[in-house]
Amino acid sequence: MDQQFTKSVYRKKFEVLNKLCPKFCRAECESSTKNIAFLRRADPEKLRTVFDKYASQENRHSEKFMTGEDFLIKYLGVVNGSDLNQKTINILSSCADTTKDGLISFVEFQAFEALLCSPAAMYELAFQLFDTNGSGFVTFDEFKDVISHTTIHKRIPFDFDSEFIRLHFGTDKKRNVSFSEFSQLLHDFHEEHAIQAFRKLDKDKRGYITTLEFREIMTLLKPHLLTDFVRENLVHLAGGERSHQVTFQYFTAFVSLLNNMELVKRIHDFISKGYSSTEITKEEYLHEAQKYTQLTPMEIDILFQLTDVLHQTGKISMADLEVFAPLTEERMPHTIIATHMAEKVQDLAAGTGRNVMIQVLENCYRFGLGAIAGATGATTVYPIDLVKTRMQNQRSLSVIGELMYKNSFDCFKKVIRHEGVLGLYRGLPPQLVGVAPEKAIKLTVNDLMRDKLSNKNGGLPLWAECVSGGTAGGCQVLFTNPLEIVKIRLQVAGEVTAAVAKKESAISVVRDLGLLGLYKGARACLLRDIPFSAIYFPAYAHMKNFTADSKGYNSPVSLLVSATIAGAPAASLTTPADVIKTRLQVVAREGQTTYSGLFDCAGKIYREEGFRAFWKGAGARVLRSSPQFGVTLMAYELLQRFFYVDFGGRRPAGSELKPSAEERLPENPDHIGGFRVACATFEGIETKFGISFPKFKNGLI
Repeated sequence: MDQQFTKSVYRKKFEVLNKLCPKFCRAECESSTKNIAFLRRADPEKLRTVFDKYASQENRHSEKFMTGEDFLIKYLGVVNGSDLNQKTINILSSCADTTKDGLISFVEFQAFEALLCSPAAMYELAFQLFDTNGSGFVTFDEFKDVISHTTIHKRIPFDFDSEFIRLHFGTDKKRNVSFSEFSQLLHDFHEEHAIQAFRKLDKDKRGYITTLEFREIMTLLKPHLLTDFVRENLVHLAGGERSHQVTFQYFTAFVSLLNNMELVKRIHDFISKGYSSTEITKEEYLHEAQKYTQLTPMEIDILFQLTDVLHQTGKISMADLEVFAPLTEERMPHTIIATHMAEKVQDLAAGTGRNVMIQVLENCYRFGLGAIAGATGATTVYPIDLVKTRMQNQRSLSVIGELMYKNSFDCFKKVIRHEGVLGLYRGLPPQLVGVAPEKAIKLTVNDLMRDKLSNKNGGLPLWAECVSGGTAGGCQVLFTNPLEIVKIRLQVAGEVTAAVAKKESAISVVRDLGLLGLYKGARACLLRDIPFSAIYFPAYAHMKNFTADSKGYNSPVSLLVSATIAGAPAASLTTPADVIKTRLQVVAREGQTTYSGLFDCAGKIYREEGFRAFWKGAGARVLRSSPQFGVTLMAYELLQRFFYVDFGGRRPAGSELKPSAEERLPENPDHIGGFRVACATFEGIETKFGISFPKFKNGLI
């Protein structure tokens, strides 16, 4: 799997893997976001360095080899201690020792690494364990030899003279099994061993076993199907209601139900229309289960018996099913998980695979947090915004008495001197009323568009980032224009006289403008907001990657810095459009030039005041927009972290908290390429296939 992934996709993949196999991910533990390739084959030169480090044997040609102990104990660390069972060492190391001579050459070492990068690595590894003579086939003798050494066989012996063996290896047991046939053999072996165990424990041939015998079979042969809850209640559940005996029918139905829990979940989703909290009755399940031959009425009975142990409502919710569902994926090695990972990552990264209602709720959640974040940012920088507006509204020197402010700092001082500190917040209430939906819709639409335009690997090309931001900027004008025209007229009202200013209010401005008047200058507003957001959001996303720590995590400070810096180019480059919008929206006083539209305004400003007039207030605009969006985006992302709700979609990049030191398991730095999944693969063979071996000479695990 040589696919390249961006850092954000790798982190999302890591998050999904952590849910599926937490033990491996803690060992992997942020294995370096600089090396983004996942399960990529290691460089031969690096492999050679690692191999030479652990190879303890050397032939007369100075060629190095690993022994089984070198490979399993020193390198992989699959087993520890010096008192190891030699048979176990021989079996496990044979997966790399393809020549079966007891030594592992560098070429075999490379082949093992390549095997782990295969989608079917667990089956291939198991095949090589059984193919003890390296012929490319598994014989009956090889199969019997390996199975006989497992701990499960020692507890519940497998019958090698059964009909099952005859069907797979022939009556004379001379038929050789290929790899593809072996994969099915290993799958069926699990079920056959459980049935044989039932027959052996049913000594009197009565067709049933005791509850304790049932528990013994399940915990020894079917541990991968048992959650903690089911395991703890096996005796209580065994046989059904008020029964202390387990019939063969109940036994097979119980196993079949646990094997089909994912189907049970899909049935729940269908009946509840995706609402996980909906409780489903037994009758509803029976009615829907008729469409599926995999589920029988007896299995539905057992399902509701499981539920009765939790509560006595007679109904099942999705939360109940999660308690019963076997955690098979958590016990699967990463080489198997990797075959399903692309689809899982795509769905999680893009937010697909969810019903419409969940997506609507997610966007409502984003909208609410965006409103709070927008109000916070607007209040923080409002005084700067007021200064910016007054500077932009200041006209040419040719009008006598027009020059009121020398610069932004002079404007700031005069506002405080003549209008007081509260004068810096003139027009803030309507700003807060409008800024909540304005910023909320901008942030929500940007996130929504990024979700929709993500590619199949969850990445987002630059053009898609710009389109997402531009779309968000265009949508916000619906709220921005009425908000700003009221705000601007209140902000400049204090320039006339205190008496006039007191008469001006948001309600009076809205009454004077009317509905259509509230959208005066809307084209200029679009001309400003679309480019602004198309520049800002991509710049912010890339600044986040730049300011993130070595593990890809963004602290609150890095969020603030990223959002503030990204605002500078966006605010400065769109200042001309902002100047035009301001001139169109402010009521011209006596002697001032009036404008009839966007192009008329632009032409008159250029002719009367020159090109520099388009950049009036640029400094104040940058000083206002940069920190405002810095505070807004920081607040927005922190709110998503503190009030996190999992809708099954995309989390903000860089929001995953770093694991603590206690969660980190020691990792061999020499485990490169596919070797990081070796231990998980061996573990998967033991748990999924039940092929576990005595690791010490005394036979204890």
